[in-house]
Amino acid sequence: MSQTTVRTSEATHHLLKELSRAKQEPMQAILETAVEEYRRRLFLESVNEAYAALRNDDGAWTEMRAEHALWDKTLGGGRSAQTG
Repeated sequence: MSQTTVRTSEATHHLLKELSRAKQEPMQAILETAVEEYRRRLFLESVNEAYAALRNDDGAWTEMRAEHALWDKTLGGGRSAQTG
């Protein structure tokens, strides 16, 4: 795997060292985990924003709910998810 240098503040470097010692993992692994968790958080925030925008559009929300109802019937073998 290729490597590159990332500049951080001394405070961030100190935190990475502390976390590395506490978890007994290399600083690179700590940083990679943190970046991946941040990426996931941003993704979920964007999904939540998209659903909020969809919810604010009555027509689009109704259309989506109707589509979900169709999928529920399909996934349930033709039965409504509410009736089991």
